[in-house]
Amino acid sequence: MEKIKNNVREIALKILYKINTQAGYANIILDDEIEKYNKKIDKRDKALLTKLVYGTLTYLITLDYVISKYSNIKMKKISPWILDILRMGIYQIIYLDKIPKSAIVNESVELAKKYGHKASSGFVNAILKKIEPNELDTLVFENELDKISILTSHPKWLLEVLLSEYDIESVRKICEYNNIEAPVFIRVNTLKTNIEQLEKSLQESNIDTKRVNGIDNVLQINNLSDIVNNKLFKQGYFTIQDAMATLVGQIVDAKPNEEILDICSAPGGKTTHIGQLMDNKGLIIACDIYEHRLNLVKETAKRLGVNIIQTLPNDATKLNKDFIAKFDRVLADVPCSGLGVIRRKIDIKYQKQIQDLTDITNIQWNILNNASKYVKPNGILVYSTCTILKQENEDMIERFLKENSHFEVVDISNVLENNCLKEKYIKSLPYIQNFDGFFIAKLVRKGN
Repeated sequence: MEKIKNNVREIALKILYKINTQAGYANIILDDEIEKYNKKIDKRDKALLTKLVYGTLTYLITLDYVISKYSNIKMKKISPWILDILRMGIYQIIYLDKIPKSAIVNESVELAKKYGHKASSGFVNAILKKIEPNELDTLVFENELDKISILTSHPKWLLEVLLSEYDIESVRKICEYNNIEAPVFIRVNTLKTNIEQLEKSLQESNIDTKRVNGIDNVLQINNLSDIVNNKLFKQGYFTIQDAMATLVGQIVDAKPNEEILDICSAPGGKTTHIGQLMDNKGLIIACDIYEHRLNLVKETAKRLGVNIIQTLPNDATKLNKDFIAKFDRVLADVPCSGLGVIRRKIDIKYQKQIQDLTDITNIQWNILNNASKYVKPNGILVYSTCTILKQENEDMIERFLKENSHFEVVDISNVLENNCLKEKYIKSLPYIQNFDGFFIAKLVRKGN
């Protein structure tokens, strides 16, 4: 098969067009496209392809602002193909310092000739020639919020929501860290190996590893590409999971031979971790509303060798009378706005709207109330999200406690180093711990 030469930018353009016109998830589409071209492009080209797509998407608001500054055509009237060519070209000029501007302009013009009409190439050429690497330093803003919005490429409504809970400097840091590539963490599967053995095996394969302070059996890895095809991954010696997500399993603290309910289980990272910590003894009922998502739980459990998990289709927003007071521990890792994982899922900041926050908190409230009814007296309920908003986190739990006096908080605030909350709960922010933004609360149901 003939290798593709010098058209990584064309592949990137096609992926960007697909994402922007079909509202697809960037990480899923990119992974699928890279797999499609796997045998046609080399490792170096894959890295550039990933950088072009993610970089352009990361700074979409910034790039569009720059385009609107120089274009005499309204943004809505620019062809989607030409708009993405401009975005990708400007991204390279401003953010990538190893590619000559002349090469970027020439390649962008060639793409415009292929994907636009006759005048398109001239339009692209005229705009890109005006852009300089220090372009962002020349911009003038009406206020600090506009500046943060445009320079970090976050919608203004989102900044206003964050500003209602955080000071302006914290908001700036949150947004800046959302644009930094997230570190990769893996969880050691102690059913098959231990952290020392896995470290040795990875290092023998020239893979850098680093232990995570305060969180057991988690390693940060820096140079392992194509993880899912790694031999040790396939054999189930580890799985990919952010450090904060592994902390959820530790907080649940399930014991061997207990009965556990994971009410929102898919894709199964926390479920399998709980099974691992139970030493594969007992029972875990893993629920999700969709069967195809439960298949992900089954696949992960099989690879890791966790055989105490039973999957069950279930709508967590509706009360399941068969579950009432049946479980020693219940995990409600609820759907959320995802504002703590934007750096992993950059689409979130563009696809979410302020109304979504109201909708999601209603869902969370229903799930939390239902989940609480499934806990045995003296049993444990753990609530977790991957968002950083109080309305989805602390406020949700405080409201629940006011209406459910038979539950009380277990203080877990000292479990996480540099915890953003001084008492009761756990909250992380990427710019403080360099983990995903996360919230965890642990409650106990009083006896009787």
